Amino acid sequence: MERVPMTIEGYKNLETELQRLKAVERPRIIAAISEARAHGDLSENAEYHAAKEQQGLNEARVAELEDKINRAEVIDTSKLSGDTVKFGATVTLQDEDSEDKVTYTIVGDTEADLKNGKISISSPIARALIGKTKGESVDVTTPKGTRTLEVLKVAWK
Repeated sequence: MERVPMTIEGYKNLETELQRLKAVERPRIIAAISEARAHGDLSENAEYHAAKEQQGLNEARVAELEDKINRAEVIDTSKLSGDTVKFGATVTLQDEDSEDKVTYTIVGDTEADLKNGKISISSPIARALIGKTKGESVDVTTPKGTRTLEVLKVAWK
């Protein structure tokens, strides 16, 4: 069983979503199925089929979340430190061609959110950065081509 690294925040988010799906969505869907059954013939009942499909999707997501929670390796990033890029680090980078600066926090796969500056530990950029220190440069192959990024800062939150 492969462990899934994640921050405490990411773990709590998974637990919150799981609780919502079980306590709110599941009863709502069951009620919708019951109401649709009351309309009669199930073979031509669109509401019934839609509710059953929602139930299947909800239960699949519940199973997925339970699996991730059971395999979670929760890492308290507040206790990490050092000059080397690793899981939980907040890294400021500069593109050596365009001189654009960007800051990323390296998090677990389930927590990645590029809009909020969180990249997955398994992303090409994070994989290239692991083990690097301030001042080092890395070549990263992205969908837009190869970019050379310089590590400007490694911080911990």
